[in-house]
Amino acid sequence: MSEWTPTTCMRCAVGCGHLQQGVDSGYGLDTVRGDANHPVNRGLACQRGVRETADPDGEWLTRPLVREGGELVATSWDTALDIVVTRFDEALREGSDNVAVLGSGQQTNEAAYALGKLARGGFGTRYYDANTTLCMASAVTAYYQAFGSDAPPPTYDDIPDAETHLIWGANPAAAHPVMYRWIVDSAEDGTLMVVDPVESETVDDADCHVQPEPGTDLALARAVLASVVDAGAVDEAFVDRYTSRFDDLLADLPSVEAAAAAAGVPVETVERVAEALADPTLVYWGMGVNQSVQGTATARALIDLCLATGNLGPGTGPFSLTGQANSMGTRVCSSKGTWPGHRDFEDPDHRRTVAETWGVPVERLPDDPGPGPVGIVDAIADGDVDACWAVATNPVAGMPDADRVRDALSDAFLVVQDTFRTETCGVADVVLPAATWGESEGTVMNMERTVSRVRAATDVPPKIRQDIDIVATVGRRLEPALFDGPRIDPREVFDELRALTAGTPADLSGISYDRLDAEYAVRWPAPEPRGQGGYRYYASEGDGWDFPTPSGRARFSTGGHGGLAEPTDEEYPLTLTTGRRPGAYNTGVRSRGGETDEFPVARVHPETTLEHIEALDRGRTVVASRRASVTVRVQPDDGVPTGMIWLPIHHPAVNALTLPVVDPESDEPNLKQCAVDVRAPHPENPLTYQGIASSDDVAPAGDD
Repeated sequence: MSEWTPTTCMRCAVGCGHLQQGVDSGYGLDTVRGDANHPVNRGLACQRGVRETADPDGEWLTRPLVREGGELVATSWDTALDIVVTRFDEALREGSDNVAVLGSGQQTNEAAYALGKLARGGFGTRYYDANTTLCMASAVTAYYQAFGSDAPPPTYDDIPDAETHLIWGANPAAAHPVMYRWIVDSAEDGTLMVVDPVESETVDDADCHVQPEPGTDLALARAVLASVVDAGAVDEAFVDRYTSRFDDLLADLPSVEAAAAAAGVPVETVERVAEALADPTLVYWGMGVNQSVQGTATARALIDLCLATGNLGPGTGPFSLTGQANSMGTRVCSSKGTWPGHRDFEDPDHRRTVAETWGVPVERLPDDPGPGPVGIVDAIADGDVDACWAVATNPVAGMPDADRVRDALSDAFLVVQDTFRTETCGVADVVLPAATWGESEGTVMNMERTVSRVRAATDVPPKIRQDIDIVATVGRRLEPALFDGPRIDPREVFDELRALTAGTPADLSGISYDRLDAEYAVRWPAPEPRGQGGYRYYASEGDGWDFPTPSGRARFSTGGHGGLAEPTDEEYPLTLTTGRRPGAYNTGVRSRGGETDEFPVARVHPETTLEHIEALDRGRTVVASRRASVTVRVQPDDGVPTGMIWLPIHHPAVNALTLPVVDPESDEPNLKQCAVDVRAPHPENPLTYQGIASSDDVAPAGDD
């Protein structure tokens, strides 16, 4: 048996330390368990993370594939890369924006940095983003607008000191089990409140479950703040000294009654939530808030609740819950929405620093960060982009209006770089097999800004390469000066990255591989080789608060509920919402097994099933939206309100139904609410979703 190798779990963004052992012979992991020496989790580990690391589901990609005669056939790396580089070069000759790149929160910091360096500095494309924009962009935008900087102010250290835990639009019992244990332990002597339209695993432990209508979270948040104001519970000393624009907010604040009615929540329930904020409170939120056309405004409203009640500081504050393991790293490192270190994208000094570090002309860098993933697909569909490179992401299953995404990508030259065969592989022209958890080297950042190592405990099979090496190889062939070689040392890449973040809000310059080997994990900002960041914007000495805004104050917002993105009507009288199941992960490629061959399970209230009994056939029905129709298996569940259908985000068919409109401030799509109908399965209502994985035969390579 091989020795234990310390690493970081890549399932979610809690950032738990793991110990892993490779198999005695061959490739793969034998055993995975929690690492008691890791300061984040101290040995705790959820079995989902352990299982999906050691024994993931999914069809492994074992060699490069190219499309010939409509089928994917095996080939050599040289042949595959020659095709990729030739087609990318041809596209870039027509303009730097003619190649789009889609990254992921599943990459290491080093791989994400290298991909962004190539996309922005090598290609010069504005059509570059990551799937983290599909889940976190609204929270990011809200943090910038309120505080002048990204990332949650609190850390895990604040959880035990909170007395009220308000979880809004999230299900951490399913998504973040280890962190959720800390929350539940803390709430034993306090209060756990959950805001969610449906009952979830998290609701099972709640002292209070608040059920707004889907898409009305902003109205509910404003109702709670209005109740705080009416009760005279505003922390006026904090507001007066450390914030701005509160009077503007008050001028636009609706009455408790009007806002509660818009959310479909009793006034008494609103008042109960408002009263709980008088105790030290952590407000957590997730995709139920962010994935909305008013996601940024709603996240701002939750921050407003913290500011107005003085719930900012140790043991309190606004804490957005990140889904993917390295969403934070993608935000800090990848040049997606900011340059590395959260450098302002349009600031000429920052642009010059980045260009000099990369050795590229500053005029090659795009002028803006681009339109987001939905806008990128729009550009591909409109014919403005000829080639697309998807790295560790599955847009055909994960993006809204997924059939349109599939059609758009089918018309472009598409390169997919992944570990498993995905729905997106099904429309790819070239597939590049990449290493996965336990096979890769680098670092990641968890949701509380903590950087830790990921390490390989097993060699990779001979036809597999690490993400960073694939990126560097493509980069060297297209822009030889951008990378030192086709195989690059992640340590050297991290050193370049951390030097580029020196003096920035997300300063990593005091974090090195040697330090991580000794300390396991370090939280940024960390400008010195000792010490690490704590609660942001707060210092126990001096004035206490300093926000990186022009005034030095935190800013209130004035957003109000503007209605639903897609209201129900006579043709589509039901509301679809989506959520997580405990055993599944992202689009489910690692966790769903053969589920792609099954119908997604729809949770529906028994009264709703009776009202639409004519649409049911042996427990199945067709859920139809304005974009697609999907056959589902109905599971009667009184935890879902009447008039609503709940479907899991992990099944590849579900996003064929969802709405592609986006939040105008964050570019995050409105994935959580749309109008649907149910119809009886029959030949005129077939399953029209095209993304279910096929079992295409792979022909043997001829040039191995």
